[in-house]
Amino acid sequence: MAAAGLRRLRRALAAAFGSAAAAGGGRPLPPEKLTVRRQAGGVRNIILNNPGKRNALSLSMLRSLREDLLHDVKSKDLRVIVISAEGPVFCSGHDLKELSSEDDVKHHSEVFEICAEVMTLIQKLPVPVIAKVNGLATAAGCQLVASCDIAVASEKSQFATPGVNIGLFCSTPAVALGRSLPRKVALEMLFTGKPLSAQEALMHGLVSKVVPEDKLEEETMKISHKICESSKSVLALGKATFYRQMTQDLDTAYRMTTQVMVDNLTLRDGQEGIEAFIQKRKPVWSHSQDEKK
Repeated sequence: MAAAGLRRLRRALAAAFGSAAAAGGGRPLPPEKLTVRRQAGGVRNIILNNPGKRNALSLSMLRSLREDLLHDVKSKDLRVIVISAEGPVFCSGHDLKELSSEDDVKHHSEVFEICAEVMTLIQKLPVPVIAKVNGLATAAGCQLVASCDIAVASEKSQFATPGVNIGLFCSTPAVALGRSLPRKVALEMLFTGKPLSAQEALMHGLVSKVVPEDKLEEETMKISHKICESSKSVLALGKATFYRQMTQDLDTAYRMTTQVMVDNLTLRDGQEGIEAFIQKRKPVWSHSQDEKK
């Protein structure tokens, strides 16, 4: 009886595995995506989803993040992007296994080039990007936080660039850090690898807000929903102009932004907002870059 039951079980298992192989055409399953993308109410949540590897920015993770950032980015339904992470580490930076001598210079170059592309892409997107940090952000993970337009962190979060301690100076993270922090604060982080606490990061301008862990989601969504109340086209113009003028001298910046203000007034939403204010009503945004006729 026992032997007959065992034979039936083996036949059933064989049939099940055979059916699965046939359904997949004998092909291996595609690798699991390292980010999760969800969107509702104008807010896209991109979750770094490889906690077992401390959400390292491997080549695969960077490609997945880039794909999620760019997906249908011109849609009027997309108004703000939030980047968060699963697990106790927000992001540990590059996957050091990809930077060993086993890989050639071409591979190493690709890793850093795609990383730089993703970081600059964040600031080129037509919608605000918010980092929602709940844990440790180191090296390129700290760079990711610094590259976002807004960063909200829990009280337990920490930020560090410890590459110097393993013989790989955080030169590319230094680009974002040097543009977010006072020079001497950034250099102390880079030279020592010592972490900043969440409150220190707030004090020096690396993050926008620090809240208790149980309030992190609420505060991030509060900011996101407030952004969603505005015109996408006006926000896109404003964000692009802000980053452009930051690289200019004072006189050039004022000349450029003066023209942008004039251009803003020609937008349909530029006029709609002023008319709504005068008429004491809520504006009805088109989110279009069309000019007012």
